[in-house]
Amino acid sequence: VKAREGNWLKVQRELFNFCLQECGYQSASDVPTNLTQSQAVLLEGLLIMADWMASTEYLGDDKSKPLFPLIPLHNSMEDLDLSARFQRAILTWRVEDQWFPEQITDIDEQFQKRWGFKPRPVQRQMDQVIQDATDPGIIIIELEPGAGKTEIALEAVEQLAYTNGEQGLFFGLPTQATSNAMFDRVTDWLAKVAKDDDAKLGIKLMHSKAEFNPTYADLKIPQAHNVEEEGSVTVNSWFSGKKSILEEFSIGTIDHLLLMGLKQKHLFLRHLGMSGKVVVIDEVHAYDAYMDSYLTKALEWLGAYHVPVIALSATLPIATRSALIEAYSKGKYGKKKVEGAPSWDKNQAYPLISMLDGKRLVQKSDFMRNTEKRVVEVERLSVEEEGLIKAVLEAVEDGGVAGVIVNTVKRAQMIASQIPKGIPKLILHSAFLAPDRAEIETKLQGLIGKYGKRPKKMIIIGTQVLEQSLDIDFDIMFTDIAPMDLLIQRIGRLHRHDIQRPSKLVTPQVKIMGINDYGDYGSANEAIYSKYLLMKTDQYLPEQLTIPDDISPLVQATYRDDGEMEPDLREAKRVFDVKHKEELDKAEKFQIKSPKQRKSLHGWLDSELVDANKDEVRAQAAVRDIQETLEVLMVKQVKGDYYLLDGQQLEEVDSKTIAQQLIRIPAAVTPRIDKSIELLETQTAKNFPDWQADPWLKGALVVVLDEQNSVELGNWRIHYSRKFGLSYEKADDDEKQAF
Repeated sequence: VKAREGNWLKVQRELFNFCLQECGYQSASDVPTNLTQSQAVLLEGLLIMADWMASTEYLGDDKSKPLFPLIPLHNSMEDLDLSARFQRAILTWRVEDQWFPEQITDIDEQFQKRWGFKPRPVQRQMDQVIQDATDPGIIIIELEPGAGKTEIALEAVEQLAYTNGEQGLFFGLPTQATSNAMFDRVTDWLAKVAKDDDAKLGIKLMHSKAEFNPTYADLKIPQAHNVEEEGSVTVNSWFSGKKSILEEFSIGTIDHLLLMGLKQKHLFLRHLGMSGKVVVIDEVHAYDAYMDSYLTKALEWLGAYHVPVIALSATLPIATRSALIEAYSKGKYGKKKVEGAPSWDKNQAYPLISMLDGKRLVQKSDFMRNTEKRVVEVERLSVEEEGLIKAVLEAVEDGGVAGVIVNTVKRAQMIASQIPKGIPKLILHSAFLAPDRAEIETKLQGLIGKYGKRPKKMIIIGTQVLEQSLDIDFDIMFTDIAPMDLLIQRIGRLHRHDIQRPSKLVTPQVKIMGINDYGDYGSANEAIYSKYLLMKTDQYLPEQLTIPDDISPLVQATYRDDGEMEPDLREAKRVFDVKHKEELDKAEKFQIKSPKQRKSLHGWLDSELVDANKDEVRAQAAVRDIQETLEVLMVKQVKGDYYLLDGQQLEEVDSKTIAQQLIRIPAAVTPRIDKSIELLETQTAKNFPDWQADPWLKGALVVVLDEQNSVELGNWRIHYSRKFGLSYEKADDDEKQAF
């Protein structure tokens, strides 16, 4: 035993001395010991990456693309040319080029090259502010919906990458749907960048259904040692799973950024992946207190790595803006205190750009505008479903597109089911099979998108999915009450484009539903949104809304602490504060500590680690305060044969198509989720035994519907309609929904 231990120590010593020599050190005492904590994190991440790369025999399991194949036992060190082996592996692995951004000298010309149009004055001026910075850190852009924040951000990415020496991008968005929409735009932008640079640049779409995105699926995976056309966007198969974040250009759900703050395995790798990039956060207003806690922790670490951050919002409360800036400053400089104008943290100007340039905060709001102000007529509408249908039909009797945005799927389905036959309608919410939802979104963009073939008359019914990052245009809007910032996001889909409208709908009009009385908004609305914020919204909701002038004042008034309050509002505020503190306490339980540059890594991940690596659902549940739900494949059985819900027989379609038939089962249907999983696993193994050997279908859970597209799960009966989506009711309830 002692002899074996001696041999092992000898090997360790030889390896250590070899590494010293390769790094140019004579002895261990020459190795620097004054690393900052953030440097140590990145080096640990680099070590993990190197370890995983050295453990990869072939790229994508393709034996024609060797990386580090196993060395036969009969080979000795003298038989190997380690340098040649390493160079060969890197040439195989590094199938894309490195990005070397160039300085932007003419913003107008750059916009024309990238987007095919000249920038609006506000776009030009905001990008000029960024271009003039010497040490840009976090940049927050507040601009009304539809005014071109994405173009500003991507122009800024190129400028910041040049100024700060960054070589990639992470673009984070609230949902998979918004990530898919942005992926198309970023891919188009990156293709132009690649063409200009005569380079192959790698890209990654980061969410659990990325493989089903047609743009992503169509991107060509390059072949090693194969001469390909320069100036293209490509995908490298090595950047998969936990390694996805290491790809230089990545677009995905915000969870991948929030997970920087969660104690978990391989966290160093996630931090390494975010360093060296410019980070863009879209819809930064769209997160609750729980998620904001993870966001500020991530910003502290991005600040420590000197990673430039661009945050975009149309409706950002002042307190949130200040918290984001202070978190970044704390990470970069070790202190929250920001040097700026005395009232920087009270600035209510709009549009507004706030930028940390070095230690000083720069703000600019005096922008030239070339668009007219819009005055939106606001009306409180207190009606039941029947009265709502009547009001909507009257609004479009002479033509036009009405948008009806409600707060629950059940309400959207109920309203849609009561619209008379013969009236064109479309319903969109989260309870559709993935292919059906994608088809509806595509159809929606084709009808009322910027370049859509607009119908003469139509009613669009949807939930919150209509308020985020969809470039669609309604002639008139009906919406359930929501907090002021979200209401304004919804109103951003009203008269969004410069088009001709029916004479009756020339003036923008929004009808606000769900206000029964001050402090009474119905149990469904109050279950989704804080009653306190609904009361504040109700209190400040005007009869006319001028865009953009009223956006910031209304948002700030809603989120401002007014001091003296009447008793009902004070009680609602107390409940709001208690829940807010509970969310923060819950979030902090599993968070890493803030960066302390003079500290080592010892104890950095002390206490319980969250196993967020199993799947994206677990990861989301860790950084979003959400109840875990089941995502299943849904098929139907007719006379012993299995079919997709669109009528195709299972044996006639490929595995990838079957794997796309995903839908999430409501939490109410599966209160004992572990028992539900066990039951569905047994049924799936019995009905589809071959699936465990299929890479697309392995591990999937299946719900099989009957010929009427229904099935009982526990005490619930669920039903699926391609027109209305998934609905559910108590199995012993004789009262059925209208459709």
